[in-house]
Amino acid sequence: MEEFHKVRRLPPYVFEQVNRLKAAARTAGADIIDLGMGNPDLPTPKSIVDKLVEVVRDPRTHRYSSSRGIPGLRRAQAAYYARRFGVKLDPETQVVATLGSKEGFANMAQAITAPGDVVICPNPTYPIHAFGFIMSGGVIRSIQAEPDAGFIPALERAVRHSIPRPLALILNYPSNPTAHVATLDFYRDVVAFARRNDIILLSDLAYSEIYFDGDPPPSVLQVPGAIDVAVEFTSMSKTFSMPGWRMGFAVGNERLIAALARVKSYLDYGAFTPIQVAATAALNGDGADIAEVREIYRRRRDVMVDAFGRAGWNVPAPPASMFAWAPVPEPFRSIGSLEFSKLLIEKADVAVAPGIGFGEHGDEFVRIALVENEHRIRQAARSIKRFLSRAEPKCDNVVSLSARR
Repeated sequence: MEEFHKVRRLPPYVFEQVNRLKAAARTAGADIIDLGMGNPDLPTPKSIVDKLVEVVRDPRTHRYSSSRGIPGLRRAQAAYYARRFGVKLDPETQVVATLGSKEGFANMAQAITAPGDVVICPNPTYPIHAFGFIMSGGVIRSIQAEPDAGFIPALERAVRHSIPRPLALILNYPSNPTAHVATLDFYRDVVAFARRNDIILLSDLAYSEIYFDGDPPPSVLQVPGAIDVAVEFTSMSKTFSMPGWRMGFAVGNERLIAALARVKSYLDYGAFTPIQVAATAALNGDGADIAEVREIYRRRRDVMVDAFGRAGWNVPAPPASMFAWAPVPEPFRSIGSLEFSKLLIEKADVAVAPGIGFGEHGDEFVRIALVENEHRIRQAARSIKRFLSRAEPKCDNVVSLSARR
């Protein structure tokens, strides 16, 4: 039977190939150290869980909730932006609660995209940034992911050679998967460009609180005038170790927020009210939980960089996010990130995410998630060291491996 139109527009899900191999290895008894999916292993802070339990005992909270988010939650998110970024938001018109930032991006794409609209998107990037618009009938024009001096010239070329002119530009800093961090000066240049060219800015700031080096990552909304063209998406998944709770936000331009809210009103009734109340308490907290999570990821990052380096795999230290963007070791570069990721499972019992899953320009990299404790990270490094020591390049494009241990 022929596939449906929107399904045909989606390529095979690269990560599913790795997931199947991982599941098969575990079924066979292998102890797979999973550094692939960015699924936080840390427990949600007790105070947040306690608030959920308290509120869920009230049967009145079991009814339908608010698609936009309950008023207290939207006020708490506005207060967070005021404290953290010095950005003033109207919780009634400039804040919407979403079922995680991923859902927010997908529904924003539905809200603003007409068939054939061009959206400029970094490559590599988190898949929903591109495929949310592809599923909505849009067309993606790729651009470099690095927020450096080449970004604005690349934007100018993208606009010059796009017909019709681009509707929107996706930003994602700290980046998933590359961990690039943008500066406020970078955002000033991008906002000025967007205003000149009537382009919407959609910023994914899910990793705003997971940073290790330098100043805290800024928000694009800190730039004067950004509110005229920009919406920013944040998530509580990583910041508060709440991935399964599905709680995020979209904030910014009133017209865009209204469009998103209208689409959401047809699709969902919002998160379970006790979750929204617990999220409100988390946002109104003193920040100690955020600092603790950040420090745990910092220690894991440092252990990984050191241990993997000793194993013969030099991994650049990410300045932010919960991911390292690691070059595929030279002997394996020619086989690509997917085949290398499969080899790591088969020969080292370690799972990573192949870079090709984030775009064709990611195929010389893999993404390593800091979602195992320090002991397991060192264990992974020992297995990788054994694996790399057995790899013997036979020619430019072939790698020979001895039998599995």
